[in-house]
Amino acid sequence: MADEQQINWLVEQSMLHAARQRTRLYSGQARLWQQPYALARPRSVTAVASVWLAVYPASIITAPEGSVLQALGDERLWAALSELGVQGIHTGPLRRSGGLQGREYTPTVDGNFDRISLEIDPRFGSEEQLVHLSRVAAAHNAVTIDDSIPSHTGKGADFRLAEMAYGDYPGLYHMVEIAEADWELLPPLAEGRDSVNLSPATVDALRDKHYIVGQLQRVIFFEPGVKETDWSATGEITGVDGKVRRWVYLHYFKEGQPSLNWLDPTFAAQQLVTGESLHAIDVIGSRVLRLDANGFLGVERRSQGNAWSESHPLSLTGNQLLAGMIRKAGAFSFQELNLTLDDIASMSQGGADLSYDFITRPAYQHALLTGDVEFLRLMLLQMHDFGIDPASLIHALQNHDELTLELVHFWTLHANDTYVFRGQSLPGSILREHIRGEMYERLTGEHAPYNLKFVTNGVACTTVSIITAALGIRDLSTISDADIEQIRRVHLLLLMFNAMQPGVVALSGWDLVGALPLEAEQVAELIADGDTRWINRGGYDLVDLDPDALLSAEGLPRSRQLYGSLSEQLQDPQSFASQARRLFAARRSHGVASSRQIAVPVTQHPALLIMVHELPAGRGIQVTALNFGAEPIDEVIILEHVEPGPVVDIIHERLLGDLSAEGELHIQLEPYEGLALRIASMAPGIAPMDG
Repeated sequence: MADEQQINWLVEQSMLHAARQRTRLYSGQARLWQQPYALARPRSVTAVASVWLAVYPASIITAPEGSVLQALGDERLWAALSELGVQGIHTGPLRRSGGLQGREYTPTVDGNFDRISLEIDPRFGSEEQLVHLSRVAAAHNAVTIDDSIPSHTGKGADFRLAEMAYGDYPGLYHMVEIAEADWELLPPLAEGRDSVNLSPATVDALRDKHYIVGQLQRVIFFEPGVKETDWSATGEITGVDGKVRRWVYLHYFKEGQPSLNWLDPTFAAQQLVTGESLHAIDVIGSRVLRLDANGFLGVERRSQGNAWSESHPLSLTGNQLLAGMIRKAGAFSFQELNLTLDDIASMSQGGADLSYDFITRPAYQHALLTGDVEFLRLMLLQMHDFGIDPASLIHALQNHDELTLELVHFWTLHANDTYVFRGQSLPGSILREHIRGEMYERLTGEHAPYNLKFVTNGVACTTVSIITAALGIRDLSTISDADIEQIRRVHLLLLMFNAMQPGVVALSGWDLVGALPLEAEQVAELIADGDTRWINRGGYDLVDLDPDALLSAEGLPRSRQLYGSLSEQLQDPQSFASQARRLFAARRSHGVASSRQIAVPVTQHPALLIMVHELPAGRGIQVTALNFGAEPIDEVIILEHVEPGPVVDIIHERLLGDLSAEGELHIQLEPYEGLALRIASMAPGIAPMDG
């Protein structure tokens, strides 16, 4: 029999136990009946905070002897962020993560996206310091943004209790007990391992014996010899009843991230995730929560072919429940959902309030790499065809992940749909391979050896190293002052594309300092399992808390930075940060975040993108003109149904001319230049692009 003391200790450490204690505080109370919750409210989020900074805890360089959370709550940082115009900070995952072996904690396997506790990871600081961060942010008219992960956990107390068949804990996970007579199907565990990934043949055999649903529609993070399927087997585990079991469990992501079961009779997963979210809102003070990997809550056996694991209705239901609960508690949520546009649209109806813009993110980078905006314009128009309001999206530069090139929309549901691209009619699957091929060729290998492929998902890189690849810089050690000026110019162009749209604009600490990727040798141990994303997660120090530090608090090498710290840049009017500040100020004063996108006109020059927005409160029409190419552009565009009036550059606050009576607007752009214009009149009743 299991050790009773160990069982009791595990229960006390478990997230399900802590979540149940938290949720009991709300039962029979009026608190959760004061807010609308049924429908997503994207524009309400934008009204609270429309400029976000994304940070990554492991990359933060702290003051000597200081914690990550103390660094993020530092008054000097918030004075600088307030001056920049930041209204929200997304801290990234901060909960204790990884696993448990006995009573020993094991490290995170996915950058703290494998949480095992509601407690703050002591590596980053304390709960009191996180609460202080929320208070300091509020004092600067900003909010903190936290994470909820409804799809999986790490191998902590909850998973260890599930392995021992204790109470409701097996119901938390998509795990199945394998009869001893069939253990011969399961491979043995390697020395020092607590599970083993199953081969496709083994998964098929277990499916045929009616244990599991079988192989899924795709294998995320596929790596030969490491992760060939989404299923792994445990070793022999003695349960609380004395019975020895072997389990097979699902993990959409890494082996150390067992998937939660959202349709088990115990409904334990819902209790865990709901309690975690309420803790973040009411204890930590977060106003927005990211729902990470929230598209993977449903999985179902099919009579033929692989299991139904994407676009599943249970994901819709699960997201409506969780996002509705978050709204009932007075906060909001967003989803980082790299699926089809169909999924993004349907899951946004009553689910998360905002969605990460995976629609245009690879597309605008493709435009930069090729000097051709046709694919970007196609994606903008597709977005409207599917009824996705740009105001419901988080338009972002770099984040902690790779540049994803999965282009799932064209890979799955729309693989056989026909698209016109560069004068040819192509099925979605061929269009996808063409775009991916162009981007891989320009971003990696001989052209840019400093960027690395990340399994089959995309490319590990920083925003700056995308730009250097686009500019033909092969050796990062040769970057000159003139190169830095050109890189900064292109970086501001990409920021303007994201900022001069309705919705939220997000940039990272790496963007602010102009970070280059680390060399593979610097993080050799971290990328040994194929997770090359660590090269784009170098350390940085936004306000010179420790200018001489070579490592972040977590031991990541300081990245090479082209722009300097935020503190330095705000003293230089021509710096990246100072120009971003002017861009955000214009965005805020003219209400661009609350505008409606009404047109994305076709242009003659392949590198010219035009986006037209109706500003709120009768402020007129806003036009964003962007040159994604290396040549000057001189073109006249026609704006239909727009009354003539003065044309103003809203960033530099200067009059440029007039829109003619025929709607002609003369656009002149230098290479990689953008303009944000306002026409101070408009025709009434212009309809948005609703598809």
